[in-house]
Amino acid sequence: MKRLIVFDLDGTLAKSKSPIDGSMSSLLRELIDIVNVAVISGGDWPQFQKQVIAQLPPGEYLAGLSLLPTCGTKFFRYSGQWTKIYSEDFTTSEKHQILSAFHEAISGAGIKPEKVWGDLIEDRGSQITYSALGQQAPLAEKVKWDPDYAKRKKIKNLLDALLSGFSVRMGGATSIDVTKPGIDKAYGIRKLTSILGISSKQMLYVGDALFPGGNDYPVEQAGVASIAVRDPEDTRRVVQTIIACLGDSLVEPQEKSLPRDHS
Repeated sequence: MKRLIVFDLDGTLAKSKSPIDGSMSSLLRELIDIVNVAVISGGDWPQFQKQVIAQLPPGEYLAGLSLLPTCGTKFFRYSGQWTKIYSEDFTTSEKHQILSAFHEAISGAGIKPEKVWGDLIEDRGSQITYSALGQQAPLAEKVKWDPDYAKRKKIKNLLDALLSGFSVRMGGATSIDVTKPGIDKAYGIRKLTSILGISSKQMLYVGDALFPGGNDYPVEQAGVASIAVRDPEDTRRVVQTIIACLGDSLVEPQEKSLPRDHS
């Protein structure tokens, strides 16, 4: 029986850095009413607020939703208000090392877009993210820039050599995420287990980057049953199917899991 459905955000629940649409909001609202739901994404907390929270109707049902920004390096739960459970932030020296590696890898790969929109590298506290076209790039430009991941794989290969003690993953349409060693979406899955008391075998994961090197791939490696999707429309069909199958054995309707003592 599955007790928790976990989703990626960009490219899965919504288009890159865009809010979930009305249809997805309604489906998530319905799903949260009957099973625990979590969202893990490379985006930081402000992106979650804009893309997810602002699109869902308020209510105590949100206690059944767990939000894990920056690939699970942060964890938020709702109890009357959204509360941060933990944040695995970088030290100053770690940030300097990562930023230096990004500059060296980008230069070494020889990949320089003709136009960028905003900063290329963003410090998200517990994650540092490179967005090849800039943080504010239009979605249409992002989608066509690296559809086969070839450009980012070239940069990632250089980063892997420079940052052997860190986790380097590709996510979204143009981004590469760096987190502390051993901290990736599999880390977020382990935190979901310890905080909610739900084992990985009782989870189902839905994401668009489940290939080796993608930032969803560690979840599958952690033993969580996973469904690969291409876009939010694929995800919509998956959620509709899960809801339709609730009378069978795909998920187990239950009382919402409450956070355990995480001190």
